[in-house]
Amino acid sequence: MATILLEVATPDKGEVYKNDINMLITRSICGELGILPKHANLLTELIPHAMRIKEGGGETQLFVSGGFMEVTPEKITILADAAETPDDIDVDRAKDAYKRAEERVTAYKQSKSSEEIDIDRAEAALARAKARLLVKGVHMG
Repeated sequence: MATILLEVATPDKGEVYKNDINMLITRSICGELGILPKHANLLTELIPHAMRIKEGGGETQLFVSGGFMEVTPEKITILADAAETPDDIDVDRAKDAYKRAEERVTAYKQSKSSEEIDIDRAEAALARAKARLLVKGVHMG
């Protein structure tokens, strides 16, 4: 089966993942994308999500907090703000972040004077926490 090289790097950790894969399922600002070997050239911005990597008959997930993806027919390069493997994710910390963000979003929606809550920031924190938990197989709300 044909493969394509996937490289994921972050400013803090450098290379987080590098391997030949069969398929990548990822989310960009334009929606969900499936990337196969020999894919057309593509450059897009990523949103926080649990990226699905299909390789050798199995599937791995990787948390990506956002960033950019460049695709050529031979290679996928992801420059992420942050990226974590399932082993890197602290479930208790992610659950706490999820609950805090969910409380802030709920408070914003219930408040008539919500000047104290940055809703964009709270929703982004909620999306990141949810994606981290999905990588670990934990489903919240």
